[in-house]
Amino acid sequence: MEPEIRVVYVEDDERLARLTSTYLTSHRIEVHVVARGDLAVAEVLRVRPDVVLLDLMLPGADGLEVCRQLRARVDVPIIMVTARGEEADRVLGLEGGADDYVAKPFQSRELVARIRAQVRRARGEAGPRPERIEVGPLAIDTSAMTVTIGGKPLTLTTIEFALLHALAQRPGRVLGREQLLQLLHGSADEAFDRSIDVLVSRVRAKVEDDPRNPKLLKTVRGAGYMLAAAGES
Repeated sequence: MEPEIRVVYVEDDERLARLTSTYLTSHRIEVHVVARGDLAVAEVLRVRPDVVLLDLMLPGADGLEVCRQLRARVDVPIIMVTARGEEADRVLGLEGGADDYVAKPFQSRELVARIRAQVRRARGEAGPRPERIEVGPLAIDTSAMTVTIGGKPLTLTTIEFALLHALAQRPGRVLGREQLLQLLHGSADEAFDRSIDVLVSRVRAKVEDDPRNPKLLKTVRGAGYMLAAAGES
């Protein structure tokens, strides 16, 4: 059977890369392994994968630098692999532009699920949705996976789009961090509050004229975040 998903896997641990590739291949995921960070961007541009699986610690260039380089070139979903699973590493990965994270040692089934979730979001298959949502100056075309604000198009990663879409479906309603984690990942297990804070900061920088004084994507202290409905200030 033809593979349904194509992945570039940037990992210098040869044994782990081989075992993981074998498992992913058995689930119809085509894997292209790169062992060095400084070779990763060229391989991604060559392969044009559906997802990049990116280790944090790499020779040549570390995962954070590779992530930044990729974000400047392509909108491909990036899943960062952290060796220790520490919150600081996850935050760094998300701040660098990663869409998701998985900690070593990871379960192969979980990795497949996370890859598939990113592909569904990128392909616009993440559940039932209206064609267009408008909240104030913000317009989201869910079929085309595009966002404009005041008519000006925004460039968002798949996870940034998913966050904004989740809030736009519930304008004026406060969503707590745990709710948002469940909406974005399907489960709050293994997640952490600051991942949502980082994502909100990333989206806010793109939708607000003054991110330090937000008018649209608001923080409700002690409760969570909301997208201000029309007429709210």
